[in-house]
Amino acid sequence: MKWARAVHHLEELAHICEDMAGRPATIFPLRVTALWTFGELLTNRDDLDSLPVVLAVDLPVDDVAWLCSPPGAEHWSHATGVSKSPVVVIWRSTRAPLWNHRIRGPLMIWDEHGPRDESGEPARNGLTALREGNAESLRLAEPTPGELESRLAAELGVSLRALESTNDTYQQRRFSPGKLEPAADALWRATAGYLDVLKATR
Repeated sequence: MKWARAVHHLEELAHICEDMAGRPATIFPLRVTALWTFGELLTNRDDLDSLPVVLAVDLPVDDVAWLCSPPGAEHWSHATGVSKSPVVVIWRSTRAPLWNHRIRGPLMIWDEHGPRDESGEPARNGLTALREGNAESLRLAEPTPGELESRLAAELGVSLRALESTNDTYQQRRFSPGKLEPAADALWRATAGYLDVLKATR
């Protein structure tokens, strides 16, 4: 995917997030509050295999473990067409730091209240700055080694609880009527997330 095409997809997703924020919560209970991006898109203009984005939601941290999807994510993704786009979505809770060992120096693209700087004033548009090649000052600062260690410890605890919970659900559903795939997929995601964080802590 060309860099310019990836930025175009990012802009489209920002419009989608804005539109979905105005839809009735009775139809779309999962509310995305912010859109971020990170990775090679921010460091060079080479072709990309995919576009990594972070969708932030105001849910308990344990509902959005690393690499897991919160309740309602599949409905949101299908309704918006994101599930068919070259976008790799990572869901994160707004009730904990957005960044971790993979999400380094992310850039905010959209926020339900509009991006703000540290003084509370409207911030410069991240998408515009990205296109102009000077988004560096708008990215979240890199964590210190101590901050990263603390973040990983917290992330590992969340991931372990998610793994235990999804494993219990899988065991309960394993021989019950109905499709096993949703429970199996959730267990796979929780396992992948836990192992990824565990590897990072080592």
